[in-house]
Amino acid sequence: MFASLNCFGGMFKRDKQSQKTVGENGEDFSVVRDVHLFSYKDLILATKNFHPENKIGAGGFGTVYKGVLKDGAMVAVKQLSAESRQGVREFLTEIATISAIKHENIVTLHGCCIEEDHRILVYQYMENNSISHALFGSSNGTINLDWQTRCKICVGTARGFAYLHEEVTPYIVHRDIKASNVLLDGDLNPKIADFGLAKLFPDNITHISTRVAGTLGYLAPEYAMRGRLTRKADVYSFGVLVIEIISGRSNINTSLSLEEKVLLKMDGKIWRI
Repeated sequence: MFASLNCFGGMFKRDKQSQKTVGENGEDFSVVRDVHLFSYKDLILATKNFHPENKIGAGGFGTVYKGVLKDGAMVAVKQLSAESRQGVREFLTEIATISAIKHENIVTLHGCCIEEDHRILVYQYMENNSISHALFGSSNGTINLDWQTRCKICVGTARGFAYLHEEVTPYIVHRDIKASNVLLDGDLNPKIADFGLAKLFPDNITHISTRVAGTLGYLAPEYAMRGRLTRKADVYSFGVLVIEIISGRSNINTSLSLEEKVLLKMDGKIWRI
């Protein structure tokens, strides 16, 4: 019934009846069929063997590097940790969710690499990294985030979510909205990124009961406490992000006093600034 495939370190099999490419734990890898496949050799050359100097970010399941392809195009190369078997689900979710999405406020997926045990996503390169980097990182003060720019970032991010929530079928709930997952291009236009936790909602479904996933400080109360996921969870997270952009500080700062550590508990002080 099954014939072995030489990808992901031989962990895939082909189910001849369903014509699916499946992993040893039953994961469906057929989502990569319509996605451009990069060779691992090309990505090694693009990132100078994933040199630390080209590292531009890191997440729960891997690291992101700046790269230059043979044609001179700049890309962001997201390499899943070789030790992370848990991240395979997020890797595939990200491909399935955004491979066909084209919107000015959503980051573009150029393709992926699935040679041997390598699991790598290749995105458009964003010159100004993320909102988190611009507000709280080493670039803080070097990027001019005046009120007009901050407004543009908020509105552009909202347009991206309106597209995901209202125009895509089935609609998409991101589940991990935060400052590090909204990227900024050379003109400081925002683009939503990192769809590894996203959920797709059929039209007849109002909510999903699911395991809670996301980032502390951005989780909607009804989702964090009961696992009840709707589009409102993204709206709540976006609201926290907007307050961060307006105030210029992170939603949780453990270096501050107990009264000032959590941003949402300070909203009265923020509005009086």
